[in-house]
Amino acid sequence: MSAVAEVAEVAAPLAGAGTGLRPRRAPRIRVGFVVANTLFLWLTMGIASAALWPIYQSPAIVLLVVVTTVAGSAIAILGAVFRWSSAIVFIATVAAFLILGVPLAVPLQALYGVLPTLDGLWQLVSSVALGWKQLVTITLPVGNYQGLLVPAFVLVLLVSVTCLSTALRSRRGALAAVGPVVLFVVATMLGPDYASWPFVLSTALLVASLVWLIWRRWYARRAAIRALAVEARSADGTQAVVPSEHRLFGVRTIVAATLILAIASAAGVTAATFAPPAGTREVLRTSVEQPFDPREYVSPLSGFRRYLQPGSADETLFTVAGLPEGARIRIATLDSYDGIVYSVGSSEVTSESGDFTRVPYRFDQSALTGEQVALDVTVDAYEGVWVPSIGQLETVEFGGSRATTLRDEFYYNDTVATAAVVGGIESGDRYRITAVVPDQPSESQLAAVTPGAEIVPEISVLPDETRVVLDRYVEGVSGAGNRLAAMLDGLRTEGYVSHGISADEPASRSGHSADRITQLLTDQRMIGDAEQYAVTAALMASELGFASRVVFGFVPDVASDGSSDATSTTTATAVTGASVSAWLEVDTAEYGWVAVDPTPEVREIPEEVPEVPTSVSRPQSVIPPRTTEPERQIEQSPQETTQDDQDDLPEWLAIALVVAQIAGWAALTIAVLVSPFLVIIGAKLRRRRRRRRAADPLARISGGWDEYRDAIVDHGGTPPFAATRREVAASVGGTQPAILAAIADRAMFAPRAPSDEEADKVWKAVTELSAHLGSGATRWQRLKARVSTRSFGRRDRLDTLDGGGRRSRQAKRQGATP
Repeated sequence: MSAVAEVAEVAAPLAGAGTGLRPRRAPRIRVGFVVANTLFLWLTMGIASAALWPIYQSPAIVLLVVVTTVAGSAIAILGAVFRWSSAIVFIATVAAFLILGVPLAVPLQALYGVLPTLDGLWQLVSSVALGWKQLVTITLPVGNYQGLLVPAFVLVLLVSVTCLSTALRSRRGALAAVGPVVLFVVATMLGPDYASWPFVLSTALLVASLVWLIWRRWYARRAAIRALAVEARSADGTQAVVPSEHRLFGVRTIVAATLILAIASAAGVTAATFAPPAGTREVLRTSVEQPFDPREYVSPLSGFRRYLQPGSADETLFTVAGLPEGARIRIATLDSYDGIVYSVGSSEVTSESGDFTRVPYRFDQSALTGEQVALDVTVDAYEGVWVPSIGQLETVEFGGSRATTLRDEFYYNDTVATAAVVGGIESGDRYRITAVVPDQPSESQLAAVTPGAEIVPEISVLPDETRVVLDRYVEGVSGAGNRLAAMLDGLRTEGYVSHGISADEPASRSGHSADRITQLLTDQRMIGDAEQYAVTAALMASELGFASRVVFGFVPDVASDGSSDATSTTTATAVTGASVSAWLEVDTAEYGWVAVDPTPEVREIPEEVPEVPTSVSRPQSVIPPRTTEPERQIEQSPQETTQDDQDDLPEWLAIALVVAQIAGWAALTIAVLVSPFLVIIGAKLRRRRRRRRAADPLARISGGWDEYRDAIVDHGGTPPFAATRREVAASVGGTQPAILAAIADRAMFAPRAPSDEEADKVWKAVTELSAHLGSGATRWQRLKARVSTRSFGRRDRLDTLDGGGRRSRQAKRQGATP
């Protein structure tokens, strides 16, 4: 028989039956295997999804998780049973996303609560890209507000489909346990900056995942033992006895796993007991740039006097229904003073007072003790970004033609109880708020208070005269509360009220800069209005050790109806410019933030006593402020207009740029880390390609054998030095390597050159035998073989055409075999 015939005859079985390398039919999936993996997935998904509750705190998230997990599991099971390709599974997942997305993730846009609508589908699709950023820039909980359930829906759907498909179909099914952990981590990063059941959830997820992995290993081992027992049947059909060590393997695994779980649980309990987690943690919302910066807007206190001008004092700014008698309407809380203006928020917009977030659902004010109120506000002549409110906000609902716009642009800071709308409110806007007005102490109770623990931005500029006057007020008074009361009594006793607007009023300059406060305290008559007295009281309270801030707002007169309930919830109160006011708030350990009005009662102002002629310093102290006031306003105006002149990028483009930047850096980092291994894999691919595409069939067969020998070396084999092909095959063991060695030898020493078809069959056998080398290895061992460089360092290999040809020709001339 010719060499060509022998190659064709021997190479055929290498690619067919009997070699152990033929394509294996996918085994049928057992029902118990599917049910067990599905239950484990549901268990771990349920534990991980509990981390989503602090974000939403709504039954909608429970329904979403349950339905989406079941739907994703159904897709994965159908794909495994009917052996769907990944493309079909993907299409089924997208279909489930579009069908279930609107009723589950955007329920307010669903027709009859279950049918998708075009608006709902648009919000669903857009929220896939935009919902993540909105979720970390909004106040928690969010409920079912707009499309903020979409990120959770996408996470749960992808994890359930991917993980169960991996568990049922992949050889690396253990990776399915990673999915719920990813869901838990992402939910934690998207959640609040305080920990919610950190030990319970993390420990439960760890235990459930380990039990799942242990069960999978036990199941795989049991299946392998059963297969081994079937193959070991004796010729007469009797069942071979399985060695005792195989039967005891499952017991040893369970015992070892139990010990690991016990140690991990004990370590977790000990850590939680002696080193409990911190009250706050770093999450995405603590690092993301907030969309509303109060520093971009002029302090509302700077415009105090404009509400008192003729024509504005009697103009109705807004009407309020349900306002309690004596209630104060808050426009803005100002806690940062730089010597020029009192403003909202410090120089760091990330500070608590400068951190404004959207209000999608409600604020939990259950910890406060006070009166529950509900106000209906209709805007008339009032305009601006600051939204009139009262107490501590719980909910807000907008009405009118601009309701959607106002709701989307509404921001609130619960620390300073201040609300804002980015585009501003205008005439015709309507809204309803529910809030809690905290109980306030009486005058006698105020004298017994002590400073609280709240922190406000440090006052950067304090007029020297403030300390001088304060020391005079509190001289001989002990106790923080008594000293606070003495300071307030001193301002009310010595001060007089004048707005300096009408001709019959004494001059009273507007503003609350440091020089204006100095003038108030050094003039012969202390003349000002609520703007100056509130700022002065705040500066003095800060010197007494109280955290203090100024509130700008309105205090309208609410007429009593003469009944026992002086507040009418149906009568609307018109708030005019004449109701403008400013007051002090101090933080106390007993009552929290307490509102105090330091402004003196309106009374007749005495005539000024003529000053001594030699005193020439008094007029000079008044002249400089007349030039500084315009300068202050000039400094403020650019802050209001600069932002308007900037052309900001569209939100979707800004998000895309951030995602692209993060993805780019991540890809670069990964590329740097894996580049050495990629170089090795690329070199092997190039070597294989060169050998397989050699022009001469004999060179391709020789190269095929060299490729197989390199694979043996990379998989940890150690053929003898300068070994023949048969010796190399013997070091591997088995019939097929010996057959391949014989084919290569026969091709080298045959009188006729092999054909291209024979070379292709040899390479096919080489590919299958090389793959068979890693069939019994672990994933790590197969990865090591792929990036191993051992085959590049051998010097006994004749892997070139010239070397192989010279050896073959020399062997033929000497009549020897290699």
